[in-house]
Amino acid sequence: MPVNPSAVVNAYANAAKLAGQAMPARGGEAAGLGGGGFADLVKSAIENASTTGNAAETKAAELAAGKTDVVDLVTAVAETEVAIQSMVTVRDRVISAYHDIINMPI
Repeated sequence: MPVNPSAVVNAYANAAKLAGQAMPARGGEAAGLGGGGFADLVKSAIENASTTGNAAETKAAELAAGKTDVVDLVTAVAETEVAIQSMVTVRDRVISAYHDIINMPI
């Protein structure tokens, strides 16, 4: 399944907005030339997925206790699913790029 890299970046930007975090600035830091741009982006994505997963678990417990609606639970689970799918997509692209580099003729 082909994935548009800009769609992945937009997904991370939206996830960062939901989490109240700012995306790293484009340029030197985002390219990994300073400040660990890509590593910070991956760390942020992992933390975001963990946070949304915890929120979904909390909503499930609240639903069991009768303190929330099913809609809130479904929304939280959908947000977690999007965060995890985005992480998996980036992981697959990084592995593919690694394999492309390894298979380059010298």
